[in-house]
Amino acid sequence: METSYSVDDVSRDLEQVKQQFSKAVVGQDMTLRKILIAMLCKGHVLLEGVPGIAKTLTVKTIAKLSGCSFSRVQFTPDLLPGDITGVETYDEIKKFYVLKGPIFAHFILADEINRASPKVQSALLEAMQERQVTIGKETFELPNPFVVVATQNPIENIGVYNLPEAQVDRFLFKLKVTYPTVAEEEEVLTQNMSTSDFDSFGIAAVLDAEKILALQRYVKEIHSNEQVRKYIIALIDATRKPEAYGIESGKYIEFGASPRASIGLYIASKAFAMLANRHFVTPHDVKEITADVLRHRLFLKYEAQVDNVTSDDIISEILRKIPLP
Repeated sequence: METSYSVDDVSRDLEQVKQQFSKAVVGQDMTLRKILIAMLCKGHVLLEGVPGIAKTLTVKTIAKLSGCSFSRVQFTPDLLPGDITGVETYDEIKKFYVLKGPIFAHFILADEINRASPKVQSALLEAMQERQVTIGKETFELPNPFVVVATQNPIENIGVYNLPEAQVDRFLFKLKVTYPTVAEEEEVLTQNMSTSDFDSFGIAAVLDAEKILALQRYVKEIHSNEQVRKYIIALIDATRKPEAYGIESGKYIEFGASPRASIGLYIASKAFAMLANRHFVTPHDVKEITADVLRHRLFLKYEAQVDNVTSDDIISEILRKIPLP
């Protein structure tokens, strides 16, 4: 029997999620909201931020709140694809059998994903897109829901690899995790969170797999009108034909956003509206999440690096030049 949901149910559960989340993590409210949105959209998230700002703790806490299974994979240069997906092995009793890897969980934390080789990173591709993995001659379905949250450190360039473009495009969001405010950092010092055992926070599961699947179905029922759809299409088209929209920084774009970006922006705007306790999407909802959907999907020319122009700079100009309907 399928679980039904209403906006009131979503509001109640979201408030409980915030309360439980705050037991372990100070601040990062927007990161929490965006990861929840990705989960509701059956999407994956790439977190980027300097070390020590609670990226790993944030993901671990959300996994605990979800009431679902959780695996953490620490990416290192010597990691092998089979270390993630699993291997076919043999013993005298079982003969040939499959030993499943950590990918067989609802929530996967791929910690410091850019430390592993492209071959290993690509091992996630089938799992992230098809929600299945092939081990030997057999194909196995992954748990449902299934969410990959990967972290990477932007300041290191030794012993790291650029993620393959095909894999980057599989992430619904790329989120930039920032430093805490002065007040938040004082709270961190007061509570001594980094020296506490995770279990001591007493975090209770608010959701479960059945509730999450019900929420994912409910997202599809959020209304999005023609104006919103045209606004999404204009934003994406501006990354492909920037000159047509007067986007001066568009000269730095090598390739614009793919159709997967349009789909991601469309469904994510519905989830954003749902978490705001609305049955309908506004253009403002779309604007609020555009950077998170697009920043990793714009492939820039070398001149952009020389002139210190980022994808966020270009997205900001696009949002300024294309008016809200």
